[in-house]
Amino acid sequence: QVQLVQSGGGLVQPGGSLRLSCVASGTVNRINMIAWYRQGPGKLREDRELVASITGGRAAVYADSVKGRFSLSGDRAKNTGYLQMNSLKPEDTGVYYCNADVKETWFDLPRNIWGQGTQVTVSS
Repeated sequence: QVQLVQSGGGLVQPGGSLRLSCVASGTVNRINMIAWYRQGPGKLREDRELVASITGGRAAVYADSVKGRFSLSGDRAKNTGYLQMNSLKPEDTGVYYCNADVKETWFDLPRNIWGQGTQVTVSS
């Protein structure tokens, strides 16, 4: 069964950069959508904020709070998505989750999957 495995994150000073990775492991036919959510300190799961997403061949969409600083990219051959985060601010602190709609075979309907989350802390 496909899983999303995240890496990256950590502690960075304000103004610094980090890159998060999200790998779809297992049998993957197609990833229709990939998104990144942020769960701030003390926030509940249902309060996760959509940071960025991209669907099919459409342009990426970013939250106003990260526009111009964060960018999505991917390596289709590696079934991997990336979230590049530049000019980080303390308010970017939180647990970041990737979320994707994944088809395991051509016949399957897409299945929505979450990664395990990775902590990003922006502090001096």
